[in-house]
Amino acid sequence: MKITYAQKAAPMPNPHKINAALIYDTEHAQVVHITLEAGEKLFRHITPVDVFFFVLEGRGIVEIGDEKKEVEADALIESPAGIPHCWYNESDSRLRVMVVKVPKPTKQTQLL
Repeated sequence: MKITYAQKAAPMPNPHKINAALIYDTEHAQVVHITLEAGEKLFRHITPVDVFFFVLEGRGIVEIGDEKKEVEADALIESPAGIPHCWYNESDSRLRVMVVKVPKPTKQTQLL
């Protein structure tokens, strides 16, 4: 049995310059834990595979395609492959999100 604590995982370098950690990585799927502090955001980007997000803590704004919605803890959000998306933390507290990519991407994410 392997147990990983997201907040203790080693940060991974990323173009968004935010706190992100790869917490699960197999040939079938990938899970990244991201933390956006107050005022931080992700750059708009396209992921080559389907993604779903699960909000672990806080409140934030998710933008997928033309839609923008405020979400909070316990929300699950789907983002189909090839659709631009991003996150914004416009609150005054931390936002933590689990990002699940299925299947594991074989191409890089494209920043817009």
